[in-house]
Amino acid sequence: MPIRVLPEHVASQIAAGEVVERPSSVVKELVENSIDAGARDVQVEARAGGKRFIRVADDGCGVPPAEAELAFYHHSTSKLATADDLAHIITLGFRGEALASIAAVSRVTFVTRAADEPVGTLLRLDGGQVVARQESGRPPGTAVTVEDLFFNVPARRKFLRAEQTERRHVDAWLTRYALAYPAVRFTLVHDGRTTFQSPGSDRLRDVLIAVYGLEAGAAALDILPGDQPPTSDLQLPTSSIQVTGFVSPPSMHRANRGFITLFVNGRWVQDARLAYAVTQAYHTLLPAGRYPLAVVMVRLPPEDLDVNVHPAKAEVRFRDADVVFRAVQKAVRRTLLERSPVPVAARPGGAWPVLAAQWGEEHHERLAHLRLQPAGEQLRLDVESLDVVAPERASEPGRLPLLRVVGQLSATYIVAEGPVGLYLIDQHAAHERVLFERLLAERERAAVVSQVLLAPQPVELAPESASLLEEYGEALSSLGFHLEPFGGATMLVRAVPAIVAQVDPRQVLEDVAAALEAGDVPLGGRVEEAVARQVCKQAAVKAGQVLSQAEMEDLLRALEQSASPRTCPHGRPTMIHLSVEQLAREFGRI
Repeated sequence: MPIRVLPEHVASQIAAGEVVERPSSVVKELVENSIDAGARDVQVEARAGGKRFIRVADDGCGVPPAEAELAFYHHSTSKLATADDLAHIITLGFRGEALASIAAVSRVTFVTRAADEPVGTLLRLDGGQVVARQESGRPPGTAVTVEDLFFNVPARRKFLRAEQTERRHVDAWLTRYALAYPAVRFTLVHDGRTTFQSPGSDRLRDVLIAVYGLEAGAAALDILPGDQPPTSDLQLPTSSIQVTGFVSPPSMHRANRGFITLFVNGRWVQDARLAYAVTQAYHTLLPAGRYPLAVVMVRLPPEDLDVNVHPAKAEVRFRDADVVFRAVQKAVRRTLLERSPVPVAARPGGAWPVLAAQWGEEHHERLAHLRLQPAGEQLRLDVESLDVVAPERASEPGRLPLLRVVGQLSATYIVAEGPVGLYLIDQHAAHERVLFERLLAERERAAVVSQVLLAPQPVELAPESASLLEEYGEALSSLGFHLEPFGGATMLVRAVPAIVAQVDPRQVLEDVAAALEAGDVPLGGRVEEAVARQVCKQAAVKAGQVLSQAEMEDLLRALEQSASPRTCPHGRPTMIHLSVEQLAREFGRI
């Protein structure tokens, strides 16, 4: 076949396919333009999931009449002028492709007015060609209407999904930018009905509540700045990396990673390493297979970041990814250790009583200023101030208050009184946490107490299990095990950690091997920690075991000194809290 130059309209449609994948791509590009234009109010309207109609209107700076048509030329942009400018991108858009690509595969009405112009400009384009131009009266800003998406590319149009699916993608993009820019009021209308509106109050927590609901948004923890991580060979100054946002307490988790939202310099990104940094910060704090809710904002100098690596600009490349990773991981981890509250016992009646119980009567009275109003099928929250909605903290960050043992319930739970209510402690989970931190601390000091067996005991295992134990022999040795291959799939046990000296060595090795075989190293923890978790599970007091008063008091004193006292090493909660206010409500005193 002969080589030929493609007609311009065909080339435009091909190029548009890289930018405009579906209706939500149109919303994304137009909303980014609105943000770059300095808008404080952005309204998005869609019909049929955006396949038939999309309109994005803003109160930004607008476009002068002389530049209105130029905005639809390929590679026309006000964001950069030279290749060197790519190293200093501070806007969401910069390639000059969005409007041209959208216009190439739809019918567009573009109405704009610059603030210093007496009248606006209206353009109509059909398949990328201007078919009408006239003056138009409108307030300063821009409104772009996109109709019949992919009308001239039927092959692309037939691959669009159902209206409800496309609608969800539109929702996802708009809520992401509402989270990234809390000072901007975003309104979303689907088929004539308002389905979402952010407050525009410049408070991220307000937007969290609008997106995820009152209970999740109000319980989220404000990220503390992490300790400065060491620089790598590239010597990226860590003081230039800022990590902000919110993360859920360990007691609130989700079934998948889809609730981890990442922004880099105000741009939503998909970055597996940054998402991994967030989940790794929850190491031993979440149950297996559960993930946090997080909105994490990373800011760093634009010259340390390359945003021109993906057609949809959804991926970025860091000059020093390791330093950014450590900054995120340490900031989130520090927040969890210092700010996570004790889980609160829920009661019938929804989130409001739980919030009142968790925050105490003072916060409850202030929260009464929040007015819940029905709006269609949703609850809209008119927020006067959410600065007060921070969970009660222990007097020392990350520590439990002093607890007084009251008794034992069902030979499983320790009942204790604290300064702000009643605590129910799972004795097995609490003992696991104490033993786990003690064992790892001893390992760090190379001082793990090992119990030598009177007679070495051969333990026959499955071939895969024996192979794993032999492979990780060094890690096992550091925790007090002394094992030797004894032919075939048999291991000779000469010593075990002292804390499991009374447990059948066969059971201990089988459980450790099962944990290693299952990849029980959640969130990238070291293999030593996986082994330690399993050892401590075997050694901890069990449910149904009666404890003396002195034993319960010793356990609580040790738990109070733990670095992460609120969860066991496997992520289960060690306790729940019933506040004085919640008890008073249950008894009708309030």
